[in-house]
Amino acid sequence: MSEPTRQFDIGTLGGTTPPQDTRENRRPVAWNSGADLGMLLLRLGVGGLFLAHGVQKVFGLWGGLGLDATGRIIGDYGFSSASTLAWALGVGELLLGALLVVGLFTPLAAAGLLAVKAAAITVKWGGPFFAADAVNAMELDVALAAGAAALLFVGAGRIALDNGRTWQRRPLPWALLCLVIGAGVAVGVLFGLR
Repeated sequence: MSEPTRQFDIGTLGGTTPPQDTRENRRPVAWNSGADLGMLLLRLGVGGLFLAHGVQKVFGLWGGLGLDATGRIIGDYGFSSASTLAWALGVGELLLGALLVVGLFTPLAAAGLLAVKAAAITVKWGGPFFAADAVNAMELDVALAAGAAALLFVGAGRIALDNGRTWQRRPLPWALLCLVIGAGVAVGVLFGLR
């Protein structure tokens, strides 16, 4: 009796049996093709817009400014090495947007694009929000950042080249890792080149 009780024998209480669970076992929520189709549409919309913006910056197509004018605008926001940054921004938007469209390396592409829009929102902070108010408003930047963040955390869906990859099966750890990388790049650009 000097040692504490370690187990309790339920059979010593007059032959009672342990209670049984009478609830029905719930079936797990099944994955549906509607979610995959929704993620495909989100990828096509967000990735396609980034890809188009990259083409505008790099090649000056579709009413784009090209690298020289983009570099001048970036310089007006106070960044050094504006022409190099314009080239990196244009090529980054083009390549990462294309990766998002096809659903390849989705967490990394989404984190990179989220970093681009986080930097854009930071430099435009305090300016007009709605696109109807000014050309350089933040409205589109916020919408694209939200789309990139959503894809970062939910993944590409099954209609993607990422289907079956580790980061598609376990999106949260990979999303957090890519988010840290993207945030580091954004902070480095904002504080190192401005």
